[in-house]
Amino acid sequence: MLTRQTRIVLNAALLITLLVSIMVGLILYLFNDSLSITLILSILLATFLCSYFVLLAVYQKHFEKHFDRIYKSIVKLRNQSQPLHDLSTSNDNIVTHINNILIEWSNESREEIDHLKQVETYRREFLTNVSHELKTPIFSAQGYVHTLIDGGIDDRDINMLYLQKASRSIDRLIDIVDDLESISRLEAGDLIIEPRTFDIGNLADDVVESLELQAKERNVKLILKDQGEQCYVYADKDLIRQVLVNLIVNSIKYGKRDGQTEIRYQYIGEQVIVDVEDNGIGIEKSHLPRLFERFYRVDKSRSRDQGGTGLGLAIVKHILEAHQQTITVTSEINKGTTFSFSLKRSK
Repeated sequence: MLTRQTRIVLNAALLITLLVSIMVGLILYLFNDSLSITLILSILLATFLCSYFVLLAVYQKHFEKHFDRIYKSIVKLRNQSQPLHDLSTSNDNIVTHINNILIEWSNESREEIDHLKQVETYRREFLTNVSHELKTPIFSAQGYVHTLIDGGIDDRDINMLYLQKASRSIDRLIDIVDDLESISRLEAGDLIIEPRTFDIGNLADDVVESLELQAKERNVKLILKDQGEQCYVYADKDLIRQVLVNLIVNSIKYGKRDGQTEIRYQYIGEQVIVDVEDNGIGIEKSHLPRLFERFYRVDKSRSRDQGGTGLGLAIVKHILEAHQQTITVTSEINKGTTFSFSLKRSK
């Protein structure tokens, strides 16, 4: 099958040969001369061959000159290192190669634009959420302080009460800032992970004991499933404690009153899987993909009534990713939610 380049040169050579044959015929007619058929055919064949090879050389030189310039520009922009002369000598192959690069570049640019749009949407949502989260405790504290300044400080019935409420609002503000700082350090890789071997069962028992009082306020029963043996993992103990605290507190706050939260762990191959399961109201499937985003709340009004910074699950995800581990969530409406995360098994 002829290439595009060959077809162009061949057609041009045939055209030149045709013109030469017409000129030879006119010359012979005008001068009443005659040549043998063999000589005429030889002249035309020589004309065709000369035309073909000369045009081919000129075309290739012109083609490679311009395409080499185009290719070098693409190489410079794409940071590729393959020079044009390393490709097949077929110009069609060069065109195909450049075309493939441009198509790939176009696809990557489209994906990058889509990613930038998603990042911009996420940035707007984050700024809206963080401003709202910070504004709520600030305005609350401001209101209490202004009331005290306007004379409430002299009223014994409200002065201490309002000071305590203002203090709680400031504490909430500090918690938000601390959690934001923790996430920033995790994302930037500035948080130093200090892994060591420890028994996840003992750690879970300590966490459950420390949260018993908070669970009793909502009459939630915390159950640590006894595995009957010690279960050792290799991780940063303090950070994994934070993971367990955040997940269990989350189940207490957003589970149902008079419910229960069960903590389980087991060996699976080279990993230990830890489950934190509640029997609360559950979460709709549409919310699950965004559950670990900063400040994302399934029920905003109810979530803020329960307190918290809205950053707990985001911190959990970042801590586990820093350990090169994963966390998943499954949920069913009116039946409950289960968070499962993996840890490296200690040898």
